[in-house]
Amino acid sequence: MGLFDKFKERLKKTHDNLVHGFKRIVTISPKFTDEMEEELEMLLLGGDFGAQMSLQIVDAVRKGFETQGREGLDVFAVAAREVENELASVDTALKRQAEGPAVVSLVGVNGTGKTTTSAKLAHSIKTGGGSALLAACDTFRAAAIDQLKLWGERLDIDVIAGAYGADPAAVAHDAVAAAVARSVDYLFIDTAGRLHTKHNLMQELAKVHRVMDKQLPGAPHETLLVLDGSTGMNALTQAREFNKSVPLSGLVITKLDGTAKGGMVVAIQKELGLPVKFIGLGEQADDLQPFDAAAFARALFEE
Repeated sequence: MGLFDKFKERLKKTHDNLVHGFKRIVTISPKFTDEMEEELEMLLLGGDFGAQMSLQIVDAVRKGFETQGREGLDVFAVAAREVENELASVDTALKRQAEGPAVVSLVGVNGTGKTTTSAKLAHSIKTGGGSALLAACDTFRAAAIDQLKLWGERLDIDVIAGAYGADPAAVAHDAVAAAVARSVDYLFIDTAGRLHTKHNLMQELAKVHRVMDKQLPGAPHETLLVLDGSTGMNALTQAREFNKSVPLSGLVITKLDGTAKGGMVVAIQKELGLPVKFIGLGEQADDLQPFDAAAFARALFEE
């Protein structure tokens, strides 16, 4: 199954809502009316595209009506083009260092899939011919250490871990030292889930990053926020708050299957300028896919 087909399958709920809604709304009148504008806006806001992106799409559809008329207009192509242009404007590749390992920190609230995402990212590097190391810096949830070790065994990737309850900054320090000593291409840091509203936990995360920077200047080179796609616009609040404590370089969206809120991917990038780098499309090791703006936009709107 190709990437577009995977997107289409996982975004089916969002896609069906949008396509049915668009079809109904554009038949209200041969001219673009205030009623159509309001209904389109509500439809897009309901799919969590956010105010800015929703207005941008509605404006493009209005212009299309004015220049081409309803009969000559493919509203789905217009909407898909606006989304693709918005999402394709940034670099989505993982940063690589000229010398030494690139350190990637995975952060987010509880239950978004950080541990699994860390393992899948390491697997994708290994599959591409690179070398990777994993670090179990979620030392509060004993199962997280075991879970990452299990992934490491399954994928034949080494895991640096401490004891349950150990200082996560100390584990991160040791992991960076090991990554440098072993000359790996990437080190993926699995951090503990924390609510973005808990100031002390956000400070602790910042400390983990400071310790890594002392050990290897510039580390972490990437900080990826892992978001649960089903949380909708609450994900935007999470992104804002995490970005204040540890500057983010990109997003990983998991659990997009089954949600009608696929528009949140566009809303977050539109408001915060954070690129979506990977999308989780299933449970298998290779189901974490590099983000493709064109395929994503088509999967949302293609009739």
